[in-house]
Amino acid sequence: MSPSFAAFTSNLYSVQIPKNIQESLEIPKWKEAVFEEMKALQKNKTWSARTLPAGRRIVGCKWVFTIKYNSDGSIGRYKARLVAKGFTQTYGIDYSETFAPVAKLNTIRILLSFGANLDWPLHQLDVKNAFLNGDLEEEVYMYCPSGFEEIFGSQVCKPLLSIVAAT
Repeated sequence: MSPSFAAFTSNLYSVQIPKNIQESLEIPKWKEAVFEEMKALQKNKTWSARTLPAGRRIVGCKWVFTIKYNSDGSIGRYKARLVAKGFTQTYGIDYSETFAPVAKLNTIRILLSFGANLDWPLHQLDVKNAFLNGDLEEEVYMYCPSGFEEIFGSQVCKPLLSIVAAT
């Protein structure tokens, strides 16, 4: 096993990934990641806080935690993402179509082939947050993010943008 791979595998178990928001808010680095995500969501005006209209259903949300590693196996950063539980929606009631902007593997292969054949420099990057510029047509309401209930009170979040959380 190469030294860098050994360092990477040993780091996999040295850092605890929180199972819920309460655990993450007790660990400074994870707490910082949660607040960074919330700040990005608010900066991009992802939602507005509102009172739930009568007869409307609420979609849940949850926090997902992960660690990004550098190529040498060291920890690059702690990532916290707020994701909607879209599986609780009902077709024809809460939504009418789905769309996931994903690059096809063949497209990536062609671009890498061009880069290799034309001696283009290739760079890897990590996108913190990616937001689509489309407005939602459906009226969707989401529970406020766990851990921030006191900020929202009895209000819910009405997403204003289609969101893609990049990893």
